[in-house]
Amino acid sequence: MLEMITGKGHSNDSTNLTPREIVAQLDRYIVGQDDAKRAVAIAIRNRWRRQQLTNEMRVEIAPKNILMIGPTGVGKTEIARRLARLTGAPFIKVEATKYTEVGYYGRDVESMVRELVENAIGLVRESERANVEDEAKQRVEERLLDMIAPQPIYPGEDEDAEEAAKQYTRTREKMRAMLISGELDQRKVELSMEQKATPMVMGPMGMDSMDIDLQGMFEKIMPKNTVTRELTVTEARGVLFEQECDALLDPESINAAAIELAENLGIIFLDEIDKVVASGGNSADVSRQGVQRDLLPIVEGTSVQTKYGYIRTDHILFVAAGAFHRSEPSELMPELQGRFPIRVELQDLTKDDFVRILTEPNGALTKQYTALMDTEGVGLTFSADAIEALASHAFKVNQTTQNIGARRLYTIMERLLEELSFEAPDMQMGKVDVNAAYVNERLEEITDNEDLSKFIL
Repeated sequence: MLEMITGKGHSNDSTNLTPREIVAQLDRYIVGQDDAKRAVAIAIRNRWRRQQLTNEMRVEIAPKNILMIGPTGVGKTEIARRLARLTGAPFIKVEATKYTEVGYYGRDVESMVRELVENAIGLVRESERANVEDEAKQRVEERLLDMIAPQPIYPGEDEDAEEAAKQYTRTREKMRAMLISGELDQRKVELSMEQKATPMVMGPMGMDSMDIDLQGMFEKIMPKNTVTRELTVTEARGVLFEQECDALLDPESINAAAIELAENLGIIFLDEIDKVVASGGNSADVSRQGVQRDLLPIVEGTSVQTKYGYIRTDHILFVAAGAFHRSEPSELMPELQGRFPIRVELQDLTKDDFVRILTEPNGALTKQYTALMDTEGVGLTFSADAIEALASHAFKVNQTTQNIGARRLYTIMERLLEELSFEAPDMQMGKVDVNAAYVNERLEEITDNEDLSKFIL
């Protein structure tokens, strides 16, 4: 399983991408921030390189964790999110502010590793499931036929019973043809399904806050109720397919493969790392330094118990990110700083960056709104001077109020097209050309009024 994910022995795999190819893929969605893209591209390629080595050397090579520093809205999270889709490796994004020091009420840092294992379980199951789909479909077909045309009980083995059996076989094959053609899709069948009772656990964290052994015990002892539901053949086919896939998969081998996959290729994106820097003298910050201390062994390498078995974190890649508005990376614990040797600073967005963000990426906002209006039969186009004006307004508001980076474009665009979005269903057909005059008419008063822009944009 690990070889399949890493691309070892496979010539066409997304994790086989070179750093240059990874950056090129990220460029399709994220403008600028070349240093950060190069850093994550090299880190991902090093995961692949490590898998090509001998076991003896592989154990010695530790991941070079990355700390991304920069204001909100400049692409830190987006880089991580796109990277996860690109690599297909186990990946989770967590907020450092969710965790508390051991002994305080809240989530412990080890839960992020358990979430990573759950993600890996999903990846392995999806891969293994593809191998059993054909057999599962055959089983589903036979079970549906058993429901639609149950086999009669013959009293003996005389000639009449033999003829009846042949007749049943002919009827069953006829029903099979009708089932395959879709003629029976709306017929009702009764299906028994197993429902697990949900344990009532005190506290908002529920099962996640319980000890792993206790979780497993609860899952085993909770009663399983069987309910019978009447479904159409189409609905039943989906339920039966899930049941048959589960029956054909080996949970033990999936769990073992998932743990190996998470250990060697797992990536944890730890956002808002700057929020666990204690500001000093504030009782609300009492747990922040403790969170750093608890994070340290996870990042250094330790064993974490999950309900699927123990997982080592030595070779999990950690990518941390933070704005560091009110603190500096140097205020993190020295030991924790040392575990993030690769540091990249992401730059504030300029007006030219906003122009590129509005036009270049595959999912640029202008393209999104054009597609949305097209569903109403309204043709929406943006002229070059309109893009310039939008970028200018976004940059100006970011400079005069809180700088929220590219997220400012969401508020700008919503304000710009508010009236059109409301009227579009009644326009039936039409064409709207957005130019600089259109933009300035709707945004100038707001962006020029600093106090007002704080509330609206």
